[in-house]
Amino acid sequence: MKVALARAEVSLPSGDFSPPCGPGAKNPMTKADLIDEVSRLAELTRKDSEVIVETIFDSVVRSLRAGDKIEIRGFGSFRTRQRKPRTGRNPKTGEKVEVPAKKIPFFKPSKELKDLVNEGIVDAAAAPPVA
Repeated sequence: MKVALARAEVSLPSGDFSPPCGPGAKNPMTKADLIDEVSRLAELTRKDSEVIVETIFDSVVRSLRAGDKIEIRGFGSFRTRQRKPRTGRNPKTGEKVEVPAKKIPFFKPSKELKDLVNEGIVDAAAAPPVA
């Protein structure tokens, strides 16, 4: 079963949102930062924004537990992958340990998200030669 979340239309002011995240970022975006950002952009109280963010996260977790796939157009999709049981090693003692099978969450970004993240980055090989 596929679960599609409704797309909320919020107009973002140009250049107004650039949280310091990613490799080398000093302050990655936290859930509290996300709640503050929703509150500011949607002009809602912090409490209302917290309810919205928590509801979205809870819905994603519930759907993944049920084995559903979540698709958010323009962002990406969430699903679970099954890991097989295996024999591992305790790094401290070197002793063999049986690791049980388990489901892990998996996120696949959409092409649009990849393009937005890489916007403005020019591949050196694709750049025209400088004379």
